[in-house]
Amino acid sequence: MSLLDRIIRRQLILVMGKGGVGKSILAAVLAHSLAARGRRTLLLEVDPRENLHQLLDVAPSGGEIVEVGDGLHLQNLKPRRVVDWIVDRQLKLGLLVRRVLDSPIYHRFVEGAPGLLQLAILGHALRLVRGDLPRAPTIETVILDAPATGHGIYLLTAPGLVRDAIEHGPVASLAGEVADFVGDAGKTGLCVVTQAEEMPVQEALELRQGLSDKIGRSPELLVVNGLYPPSPAAGPEDELSALWRRRRRVNEVELERLQRQWDGPRVDLPLLPIDDGPRLVRALMERFEDGLRSGGW
Repeated sequence: MSLLDRIIRRQLILVMGKGGVGKSILAAVLAHSLAARGRRTLLLEVDPRENLHQLLDVAPSGGEIVEVGDGLHLQNLKPRRVVDWIVDRQLKLGLLVRRVLDSPIYHRFVEGAPGLLQLAILGHALRLVRGDLPRAPTIETVILDAPATGHGIYLLTAPGLVRDAIEHGPVASLAGEVADFVGDAGKTGLCVVTQAEEMPVQEALELRQGLSDKIGRSPELLVVNGLYPPSPAAGPEDELSALWRRRRRVNEVELERLQRQWDGPRVDLPLLPIDDGPRLVRALMERFEDGLRSGGW
């Protein structure tokens, strides 16, 4: 089975890495790739600033599930709404539900309870692929544009923390199910995105170690994004050419570092002179799939 085939079979794929390295672009590329192969896919965003709709050229989600194209959907998730939904489902009585949801104590609990909002994010993904959400489209894979490095690790460990802290009730039950779900390498995949520069590479290496230490997992794939193309061997040495050569040399040093220190498949994506949007996503998707077919470096 090829690397691409293995990735396609996952029900949840977390795209992780340092902020600013192109996680959102790679998440959009991956979602488009799966949908193009007939996998009914939802691209899930938890950043309240809502950026992914611009890459896909659709209206902002506003918390709803938005259809992007055949087999592809987008949602900007509000985790508080998921917790509110659990309360509503359990209490059932409208007046009592409203009193709880309006209570300052409840608000402080939701915002301060360790792991609760993170559990809500992953629990939402699990319900989507199970088909447990009323009026939601059929979804086979959720691509999660995960929070930056340290928060991404906490996202994965949160269900276990909640399960250990709460022994009974619906939240405890959900935490146990979600912990099993994200711990199953056959159902949940991890993709790390970096750039070939010193700090992003260091964070990617630390992220891999943190995942190994905290959840006993290694990422299935590393994507190195935004590589400068090789500079011409000859040509005028103006300021722009000199900058190009310096940046490419930095890339080459860090690629060699990854070659020594990162075990596992790697796909390299170039820096392209294309503005953020669907055209950039399509161009990178071709290169991404080529890298997956070859099994990575």
